[in-house]
Amino acid sequence: MSTVLETEPVAETPAPAMGHGETLAASVVILLVMTVAQRLIGFGRGILFCRWLDPEQLGQWDVAFGFLNLAASVAVLGLPGSFGRYIGYFRQRGQFASFLWRTSAVSVLVSIVTATIMIIQRDKFSWLVFGTEDQSTTIVYLAICVAIIILHNHLTALFIAVRRYRIVTTLQFFQSLGFAIVSLGLMMIWPAVCASVIIGYTVATVLSGFGSVRCMRDLAAEEPSTGQAMPQAVFWAKLMPFAIWMWFTGFVANLFDLVDRYMIVHHSGMEANEALRQIGFYSSSRIVPLLFVAIAGLLGSMITPHLSHDWEMGRRRAVGRRLNTVLKLLALVTYCGSTVMLFVAPILFHVVFQNKLEGGLVVLPWTLTYCTWFGMIGVAQNYLWCAERPALSSLPLLVGLLLNIGLNLLWLPTYGLEGAVWATTLANLVALVLVYVFSARCGMKIDLGTWILTLVPASLSLGPWVSLCMLAALGLATVTGNRVFTIQEKQQAVEAVTHGWQKLRRHVGKLPEAAAD
Repeated sequence: MSTVLETEPVAETPAPAMGHGETLAASVVILLVMTVAQRLIGFGRGILFCRWLDPEQLGQWDVAFGFLNLAASVAVLGLPGSFGRYIGYFRQRGQFASFLWRTSAVSVLVSIVTATIMIIQRDKFSWLVFGTEDQSTTIVYLAICVAIIILHNHLTALFIAVRRYRIVTTLQFFQSLGFAIVSLGLMMIWPAVCASVIIGYTVATVLSGFGSVRCMRDLAAEEPSTGQAMPQAVFWAKLMPFAIWMWFTGFVANLFDLVDRYMIVHHSGMEANEALRQIGFYSSSRIVPLLFVAIAGLLGSMITPHLSHDWEMGRRRAVGRRLNTVLKLLALVTYCGSTVMLFVAPILFHVVFQNKLEGGLVVLPWTLTYCTWFGMIGVAQNYLWCAERPALSSLPLLVGLLLNIGLNLLWLPTYGLEGAVWATTLANLVALVLVYVFSARCGMKIDLGTWILTLVPASLSLGPWVSLCMLAALGLATVTGNRVFTIQEKQQAVEAVTHGWQKLRRHVGKLPEAAAD
């Protein structure tokens, strides 16, 4: 495998201004502020789900939500995943509008076809998702939701690719808020079952997407056009090879995240109801860890256009340095959050969950560990995507998927839920290490600090006090030395926080004036 060498900056045709795209530092600050509010809502919603739903219904929602993500990713053929890589290409040629309408038409068509197939074959999908054919009515609700999620993912990927992070975070915020209000309201007047949650999720997604459609039209209108749309054959020949690899990567990634629960449903030897009950325990342990995965996923998507731009300008080493920094910060922040979670977990499970989800407390340290690694995988893959090596970005997940299945076959019948979580933890570590290895072969230098912070989450299984001591040691090493974070990274962090804080203060200062007007 050839190594990608540093090249001189190449000339680039100035791209048309895309509205008010934010810088990376400002984007991170906006992301964090809005995501904190959104995830607080999501966390509160998850707590109430655990209180109001019995373990079996909670398990049903868990596997249903996993299926939603898998089906939406598979059906759309990877198109949204290619937006961050190729929107700049079509913008430079004045063909943004044709790109937008062609890909949107495909997403609409795919959503309709997918929902139709699911409704027609609802008994088979009921067995696939829930391990029983008794949930065919729930599959109808799920089919409608899949169609809506496909369109929602299309819009989200578009706004991320054009750096309209305010639209993205607003869209996600109102979806989360609406989901909490509608689904919890339905459970108060209807039975507290999985179907109520699916309907609430669908309604919230539809309502949050109304305003974004107008924003999409405005984007197309403000972009200059050459008036010469690229021929269809040339257009799809440019887009689809990368999109297909993104489709395969998304399929493997979603199946990689979902396989342990479906192994419990279909290969644990348990009755369907007991298997779903165990998944309900599992789901309760993932409420906070999935917060880390969501932040990492949004962060990974957000930095793709910036890294892609640096790559096209020939700044290959800068891409590697920036990605190392992001990975370190992500690992450190999630490790801090995981340590805090270990201390408060007994209160959460004994008091808030009323001791009905004790199985989740047992596996919590492992879910915190592997969710940290899973989130880092999505961010680390950016280097291979920029290098247009999507096959190499998919291979680690495929290896991890096969390893996860094999270990589940060995451990699940003997150790039950714990065996499934152990298998997933080891599979995530192997996949992340392989991403690093392949990126290094393509020219990225993996810092020592990146390796250190990558392995640190393994200490979470030793308990909260060991994790706290490890966190103190990391803080001391960061302040006194340069092995964890380099001098340049520490300076950039201070500058980014200062700039973000000043910008936030300016926006807050304008609020009273806007209210007065």
